[in-house]
Amino acid sequence: MPKKYFGTDGIRGLANHGSMEPKNVLRLGMAAGKYFLREHGRRHSVVIGKDTRLSGYMIEPALVAGFTAVGMDVRLFGPLPTPGVAMMTRSLRADLGVMITASHNKFYDNGIKLFGPDGKKLSDEAEVEIEKLMQADLSEGLATAEGLGRAKRYDNAQARYIEIVKATFPRRITLNGLKIVVDCANGAAYRTAPETLWELGAQEVIAIGVTPDGTNINAGCGSTDTGALSAAVLEHKADVGIALDGDADRLIMCDEKGKIIDGDQLLALIAIGWKQTQRLSRDGIVATVMSNLGLERFLQDEKLELIRTAVGDRHVAARMCQDGYNIGGEQSGHLLMTDFCTTGDGTIAALQILAEIIRKDKPASEVLDQFTPVPQILKNVRYSGQNPLELSTVQSAIKDATAQMGKHGRLLVRASGTEPLIRVMAEGDDPAMVKNVTDGLASFIENAL
Repeated sequence: MPKKYFGTDGIRGLANHGSMEPKNVLRLGMAAGKYFLREHGRRHSVVIGKDTRLSGYMIEPALVAGFTAVGMDVRLFGPLPTPGVAMMTRSLRADLGVMITASHNKFYDNGIKLFGPDGKKLSDEAEVEIEKLMQADLSEGLATAEGLGRAKRYDNAQARYIEIVKATFPRRITLNGLKIVVDCANGAAYRTAPETLWELGAQEVIAIGVTPDGTNINAGCGSTDTGALSAAVLEHKADVGIALDGDADRLIMCDEKGKIIDGDQLLALIAIGWKQTQRLSRDGIVATVMSNLGLERFLQDEKLELIRTAVGDRHVAARMCQDGYNIGGEQSGHLLMTDFCTTGDGTIAALQILAEIIRKDKPASEVLDQFTPVPQILKNVRYSGQNPLELSTVQSAIKDATAQMGKHGRLLVRASGTEPLIRVMAEGDDPAMVKNVTDGLASFIENAL
């Protein structure tokens, strides 16, 4: 059954429209609450965190109304990174965890991510069942007047999260002597990330993107707009830079020369470091179809395997769980280390990278670049109405472009699961061919609309 509301990473859309209208958010709260109300004779609870978007103040009370209406108690964390919500769901033994965020999107979007009692994102099957409940008559099964859920603020969630994150950093080393720039994207980690680095002994923490106003999340800052990070690293002569996204489940880094380092390079560094210390659970890592061919070749040379999945950290996490891998991630900066967390955590990943830099006792520029990526180009084509990938002419053009690439590279064309975009990615050893294929196919799709 196709899903109406849930995409590749929860529910997401324009705030106060469609799935993000309060009435639909209310229905989601009631439906998700009913889905988890399976055991009788005890109180059921849900925890809710959010990023710093203005619309969070509208969505949060709608969810609270839905959950309490079916008899679930609610604990409200306020701004907290997405992985923090996953951790606290397990720690507080809640039935359900909810994160209100649109991740790396601009402020005018918002979304809702759901976590089960194990701290993992819900399965496709669970999302389908919740959608069925959303479309059913929700007037049935409401709590009695005396059975309504209660809601309260939980004030120490950030402090507990910081302690959990700090515990993942090797005890025998500190950040002493390091000058670090951290860009928090005016998002969920604007307090927790700088505090974590400072408490672990960093000589100086230059925090930017830490003045959220409800509309500046991911605006000219964070992991999707790294110009501010590079500039700050160079200005302050910092040793390294860290950029998180709006909900702090991904990161991009920057060396002391201002060069941006993507998730593929970070995955390679952690994989090799963990191989050397015998911490890899298997001889390989999990990544998506978007990861650079250079990463795959590099790992092969190191006798490690790259397992590819569909785009989305939930697919990476599922494959890791299925086959027993403990490192995985995406080029975009979602890095999953199941030794520490059930979902991607930008701050934890940054600490693992910093630990590798400290162990090697070399400048970040000599540590973070692990392999030479093959030329790769990604173009986005925005559309409205019918998905252009359903058109026979577009399908034929993709087939021709794939044949043109042949054995010299890879072509990937897919619809975004979070925005009305067609993503066209090509990579190969011949830069001119990669550019021609990407430009030509993206133009064809745009003109076919």
